[in-house]
Amino acid sequence: MELDPASIPSKLRYNLMIGAIVPRPIAVIGTCSVDGRLNLAPFSFFMGCGSEPMCLVVSVSNPAGGEGEKDTLRNAKPVAEGGTGEFTVSVATESNIVHVVACGESLAHGESEFALAGLTPLPGRVVRAPRPAETPVTFECRTDRVIRLAPGVAGGSNLLIGRVVHVHLDDSLAQERFHIDADKLRAVGRMGGSEYCSTRQRMNIAAGRAALTEHAADDAVRHFGAEG
Repeated sequence: MELDPASIPSKLRYNLMIGAIVPRPIAVIGTCSVDGRLNLAPFSFFMGCGSEPMCLVVSVSNPAGGEGEKDTLRNAKPVAEGGTGEFTVSVATESNIVHVVACGESLAHGESEFALAGLTPLPGRVVRAPRPAETPVTFECRTDRVIRLAPGVAGGSNLLIGRVVHVHLDDSLAQERFHIDADKLRAVGRMGGSEYCSTRQRMNIAAGRAALTEHAADDAVRHFGAEG
């Protein structure tokens, strides 16, 4: 099958992407409105985009009608654009994933997802934006910029880029040189639709040419239970 994205409705392009680009890390983004109301929302179109400077990027879509902005973007956009210029990014784990997903409920502007999901808001150390106490890793960010890819278009993407200014890390997770203990973190990934996955099943593969050993492919098949 050969596909021209321009010939496919936006909703079907979305289905294609979330089913093929898997698993995706899940962030729950904490923000505070200019008048002090807290907001918390999950995102799986999210990733780290560099360590120098240490930055994260989150894709925040336009509302269904195309007009206005979702609370996360309204709150986190730069001060010069009417926002607070701050947000937090917390990691979804096996112990908090149900609560994180519950934060996706559509609430009226200013209603608290923290209260709905049963999560405990904590103030940031450097930024005003809140973070949930129930996550072992949170990045506090100051907004570097917002790149609006489709202004005014329903579902249009907006790239919210933040510079990390502080990190909250559970002491039990950090190994030497800040390698994170994956068995203790137990992060959760997003699949297509309403499916999620754990990160418990893993294997080591050497980088570059070293990955192409005689039995590497067979080992991967055996480890993951895939068909050759």
